Amino acid sequence: MGSSDSKLNFRKAVIQLTTKTQPVEATDDAFWDQFWADTTTTVQDVFALVPAAEIRAVREESPSNLATLCYKAVEKLVQGAESGCPSEKEKLVILNCTRILTRILPYIFEDQDWRGFFWSTVPGAGRAGADEMDDDEGARPLAESLLLAIADLLFCPDFTVHSHKRGPDSVESMHAIDSCEYIWEAGVGFAQSPPLNYIHDLNRTELLRLLLTCFSEAMYLPSSPDNSVLNPWVTFFCSTENRHALPLFTSLLNVVCAYDPVGYGIPYNHLLFSDYREQLVEQAVQILIVTLEHDGGGPHRPPSPSSIEEQEATGPENLFVNYLSRIHREEDFDFVLKGLARLLTNPLTQTYLPNSTKKIQFHQELLVLFWKLCDFNKKFLFFVLKSSDVLDILVPILYYLNDARADQSRVGLMHIGVFILLLLSGERNFGVRLNKPYSVHVPMDIPVFTGTHADLLIVVFHKIITTGHQRLQPLFDCLLTIIVNVSPYLKSLSMVAANKLLHLLEAFSTTWFLFSTAQNHHLVFFLLEAFNNIIQYQFDGNCNLVYAIIRKRNVFHQLANLPSDPVSIQKALQRKKKTPDVISRTSSQETVSMEGSHPAVPAEPGTLKATLVAMPGIDKLTEKSQVSEDGTMVSVPKKDPSLCADQSAAAAGTSDTESNSGRDNEDVFYTEAEMERRRLSSASSASGWAPSQDWVLSWKCKLPLQTIMRLLQVLVPQVEKICIDKGLTDESEILKFLQHGTLVGLLPVPHPILIRKYQANAGTAMWFRTYMWGVVYLRNVDPPIWYDTDVRLFEIQRM
Repeated sequence: MGSSDSKLNFRKAVIQLTTKTQPVEATDDAFWDQFWADTTTTVQDVFALVPAAEIRAVREESPSNLATLCYKAVEKLVQGAESGCPSEKEKLVILNCTRILTRILPYIFEDQDWRGFFWSTVPGAGRAGADEMDDDEGARPLAESLLLAIADLLFCPDFTVHSHKRGPDSVESMHAIDSCEYIWEAGVGFAQSPPLNYIHDLNRTELLRLLLTCFSEAMYLPSSPDNSVLNPWVTFFCSTENRHALPLFTSLLNVVCAYDPVGYGIPYNHLLFSDYREQLVEQAVQILIVTLEHDGGGPHRPPSPSSIEEQEATGPENLFVNYLSRIHREEDFDFVLKGLARLLTNPLTQTYLPNSTKKIQFHQELLVLFWKLCDFNKKFLFFVLKSSDVLDILVPILYYLNDARADQSRVGLMHIGVFILLLLSGERNFGVRLNKPYSVHVPMDIPVFTGTHADLLIVVFHKIITTGHQRLQPLFDCLLTIIVNVSPYLKSLSMVAANKLLHLLEAFSTTWFLFSTAQNHHLVFFLLEAFNNIIQYQFDGNCNLVYAIIRKRNVFHQLANLPSDPVSIQKALQRKKKTPDVISRTSSQETVSMEGSHPAVPAEPGTLKATLVAMPGIDKLTEKSQVSEDGTMVSVPKKDPSLCADQSAAAAGTSDTESNSGRDNEDVFYTEAEMERRRLSSASSASGWAPSQDWVLSWKCKLPLQTIMRLLQVLVPQVEKICIDKGLTDESEILKFLQHGTLVGLLPVPHPILIRKYQANAGTAMWFRTYMWGVVYLRNVDPPIWYDTDVRLFEIQRM
């Protein structure tokens, strides 16, 4: 029978199902077999031949037929998992049932009344999975039978794994199989790499796609701040009920980290043959990030690293999280880190032949996976920071941030990149590693410079702040916090980076910017804190920054003499109306961009994007730690609001970057719809907050200017004298003088180093869940599993 005939027969069966008003008996095999027995349909065919409107019609008008179709399809999978699908015909039945369930499940989830269907027991269903239980008490819910069957089928010899049969007559019993011997790829905990078999890869991909669809019930529940609601599909699949949990987790992780998209290094190889492994890797990384989503240990605990330490003995109940948190061998860490770095760097690789190397598209999923590895496994985080390998993760992240800065559909990518850097910047080693010279020169549209990875980070952050789109403004706090965190360890900034930092200070300290919102002055505090750290702890190598500060000394004098009288405030706000641009972009000396780079561009019209939930403010995202003399960190207690502001700031040695401005009870990282609403309502609520003389004075007196003013007081006369005496106009002579100068004994007593470390909380957990499912939704377009279904976790918007 040709494939067109089989498609026709399949379509006829669908029409029969949608037009039958009477329930079809579950025992009517002749009718039900039309859906999976003789058809050779691809998953794309199934999506085309089973339209959404018809699934919804059956759901509303003949629900018992939809229920029977689901039940019969699951029953076929359970039978296949029992028998091991010895014949080609049985394998085809399994694949067809897998595709039909992938098509139908989203429509079950979108209807509240149907959501419990898979968790109810179907009379007589116990017989399919548990022969010893004939009474219905022993029957498993349909969801459990389905998940266990998928797990079994993922380790089915000659279907999804290589057979270990000794001779032609021996049969491998599915019950006797030790799936740990059938792990898909060498890597963590497994040494043998089985030969590639593209049929096995395709079959695994189909089953994983169904598994991902099962887990996607989360998309149909509205986002709630209460993280105690666990995803029942994930909870069951990652529990001890699943005997394949360990080998499957290992298989997924190893397949992702061992994947090399460039393969044999032949140019254009990806155009010559289809890479089935890539589809498998995409599904595998999506399954990993979704299953590692929550700590199933206890309902009310946010997934924080401390909870993992408390449970060191038993570990979290979610076995995938448990196994991830217990990886500890150096060679395993090395394999994972090198694999992720290879894949993250892949889209950056430039060759002389255009489009000659394969570029992967799943970098967002890889970043989420890297985040989860660092969050759930502190030993992995320390391993990453132990050597300069961390820079192989940093450079691609900076590339993605720079590339996505003008594209509003990629605001989620901007956030995850910045969060990873915020997490890393809380560790001293990260700041130290940034001093390594930057020589790779990935083509980015940033000014050409000679310097270190720290310079690269500062230049990219400057580019994001000055030329990114409006919606990135909530990230400014985070970007500057990262710079402050690493600043005490930066041995020598280049002139380009030093000028960029001073340009930011100049832009942020204009009166109209300072007075236009209640939080903008925090940005100035962050920058001054970074300058103070470098002057106090790394003065010797930083003559470029010192020179830049001397050249721009008027900015510091203007800050010290900031007007606070009502007339000046009004004048500044009038100026704002004339210059609506966020930041002056002219005074930044823009130089030639790197060769081979492309400018960052906005999203193409029609691009789909998923909305995100609000992000907590920087004071909720981080907690302060003070670095003591021996290099250890001591956490700084939260300020007591009953103390007067001055006392508490002095007590904690802090600047005023915290919530002194009525921000304590309000998260400030708004995105998407909320930002729009706030923008519209800000006009009306502007009357609610207005800059006042008292408000300006409340933070002006805390500006940490003493160190810089002292530096200027000592060095400016000396530099001027040299210029007059030697008639110098040459920068290099002045830099040479500054290089050999010293301020020992002249500066105020060095302040303790303050690090703001990322801390997990319910708000960030919710943000990650929404972002991750939005990525999964938008990346699965062939077939479009969830397209046009009623998802509620986020909205899909067209740019």
